[in-house]
Amino acid sequence: MLSDEQLQRYSRQLLLSDFDVAGQERLLNSRVLVLGLGGLGCPAAMYLAAAGVGTLILADGDAVELSNLQRQIAHGQADIGVNKAVSAAATVAALNPDVAVEVIPQQLDEADLTPLVCDVDLVVDATDNYPSRFALNRACIAAAVPLVSAAAVRTEGQLSVFDPHRGGPCYRCLYPDIGDHTALRCSESGVLAPVVGVLGSLQAVEAVKLLAGFGEPLRGKLLVLDLRTMDIRQLSIAPRVGCPDCSDLQNQ
Repeated sequence: MLSDEQLQRYSRQLLLSDFDVAGQERLLNSRVLVLGLGGLGCPAAMYLAAAGVGTLILADGDAVELSNLQRQIAHGQADIGVNKAVSAAATVAALNPDVAVEVIPQQLDEADLTPLVCDVDLVVDATDNYPSRFALNRACIAAAVPLVSAAAVRTEGQLSVFDPHRGGPCYRCLYPDIGDHTALRCSESGVLAPVVGVLGSLQAVEAVKLLAGFGEPLRGKLLVLDLRTMDIRQLSIAPRVGCPDCSDLQNQ
């Protein structure tokens, strides 16, 4: 049952007729892993905390650098040199002290991810390279946990929910194993600061929808944006025949 303080804090969400108290209680009982506390992970974690997700597990092995501050809004000037997960945890705690925060200040390999993902309700993929995304995809499939994935570079971005146990493709259906060298990075291609904020915020929207049982998540759909021209499109995507990560589910 929500306390009087929680009723006041989350009152604007509670006014949504198809969200209501039940949706808020589901959020408060949820555990979410945010992997990567950079341009995408910062706004995603902050909005999930503000919305009332009960437990956030924040994982990142990198330290804050001056060049990050243009877009990674959970970190400030005083956080330069501080681990990103530690810095973001402090910001989250200041936003909503009722949210339990667990910090993992290190890079995670696939062996680390598998048991970690089994202990959460949803994963936000805010990483920036294919090997990490492929490993996270496999861990989420093994645990039957939804994966909210986004990417942003220059003025462009994309967003989807990968949840093949409940329908639609996995991440690797969309992107075959083509190697880390093909991934576009902000450090090489540039990025307009608010673009990652838009995509990270949209990741939080999709996560809240999935956790609260609200709205229509982007399962089987890919949202593609170019904010230079405000060209926004939604594409249907299907499971890839013979996908090495989720084809077993397709045959069930």
